[in-house]
Amino acid sequence: MKKLLLLALTISVFSCKNEIKTETENHAIISGKITNKQPGELTINSEDRTFSAPVKVEADGTFIDTLSTDIKSYVLYDGANPVFLNLAPGFNLNITYDATNFDNTISISGVGSKINNYLVSKRKTEMALSKKAAEIFVLDEAGYKARMLEFKKTQEDVLNNTTDLPSDFITKEKRNINYGYLSSLNNFERAHQYFTKNNNFKVSKDFLNEIEGVDFSNTEDFAFSSHYKGIVNDHYASKARKLQTKDSIAYDLAFLKTVSAIENETIKNTLLFEFVNFNMTYSNDVEALYNTYLKHSTNEKNNTTVTEKYNKLTALKKGKPSPKFTNYENHSGGKTSLDDLKGKYVYIDVWATWCGPCIQQIPHLQKVEKQFFGKNIDFVSISIDKDRDYEKWKTMVVEKDLGGIQLFADSDWSSAFVQEYQIQGIPKFILIDPQGNIVDANAPRPSSPKLIELLNELNI
Repeated sequence: MKKLLLLALTISVFSCKNEIKTETENHAIISGKITNKQPGELTINSEDRTFSAPVKVEADGTFIDTLSTDIKSYVLYDGANPVFLNLAPGFNLNITYDATNFDNTISISGVGSKINNYLVSKRKTEMALSKKAAEIFVLDEAGYKARMLEFKKTQEDVLNNTTDLPSDFITKEKRNINYGYLSSLNNFERAHQYFTKNNNFKVSKDFLNEIEGVDFSNTEDFAFSSHYKGIVNDHYASKARKLQTKDSIAYDLAFLKTVSAIENETIKNTLLFEFVNFNMTYSNDVEALYNTYLKHSTNEKNNTTVTEKYNKLTALKKGKPSPKFTNYENHSGGKTSLDDLKGKYVYIDVWATWCGPCIQQIPHLQKVEKQFFGKNIDFVSISIDKDRDYEKWKTMVVEKDLGGIQLFADSDWSSAFVQEYQIQGIPKFILIDPQGNIVDANAPRPSSPKLIELLNELNI
């Protein structure tokens, strides 16, 4: 669920987990207490989805952790309530809230709290806007732009009315708010298509004129503003799509070739890494993607991470033994393991009840299941919902009349099966042969004609 629209932010990050350190040269401390915490893991995540780690919560709801300030923007997330944090060396933040009344009880104190309380106030304006998405994104261009300018003014007022913020933060944040406005213009075409159900809609020629003046090589803004970073990424993604068409090559390779020409090493290396780190799992030519990346990336730390992922993905090649799941709860009763299904092809759909694109695939999957009913293939759907959504899963299986074998994973995203398949986004489809070996670790979706072609080629 990558950026469709709105002000939704995804979660993932780095945290030092051994012991709380006292030195503050490149670290900050967060601590606090969550009252009425709901079941589920507390995580600390980088806003760019590069890293994520659990935070230990004591029985009384208290927690404490030390974080690297190499990452500036974090999200503390309890599964329902995100706390957006800005960190700098020496910050020591105490965060408290009641999980059942988050908006009215969130409080941040300590060194660095001024900036972070501002972010809390800013987040409330964003959430208020996001609740009006259905009415805003159906507006015409002029109406939409007027609403976004009005929202920009609201955010500027929040900033101007916050006292005692560092002057350098104010300067950068003013630019960040403007980048947020420009980013909203970038998002309008896709969002308008979605909410109006008009996939043929295109913005007018002059609608994005304000973005044309943006400098795409500003290292300071790239590090500070996720909005600016998104604009830069969209700029090169647009160029990559043109290269994809011109040279008839896969989009992932076109993106790497486009970004590799960036002169700014920091921006180039970051865009290369974040794209490959997320998309390598879904590439149809992992080796070409990996080699192209290594040819142009000069960040050795990033290269080590990508190489580790590449080595794991090579274990998922066609003909390799599939990673296994064991004793997953079966909606029909009992437990089911992958080994129980040997002797037939197994088409696996990894999904969740909250995943819109997953739900969209259900009618297509039901159609394929009907077409291959009674043949040498089992259709298995594995929910990676969190435990708190267990009843929702049970109900949805019945209400949507889901067929095949419906299973509930043992540890949602942290399940060994999910981790070994390097799944970072859903829905994810996998095809395994009767001997338990991989046919395709990135199988076509049910909505793709290529799935029927593949199954017919295998004489299923």
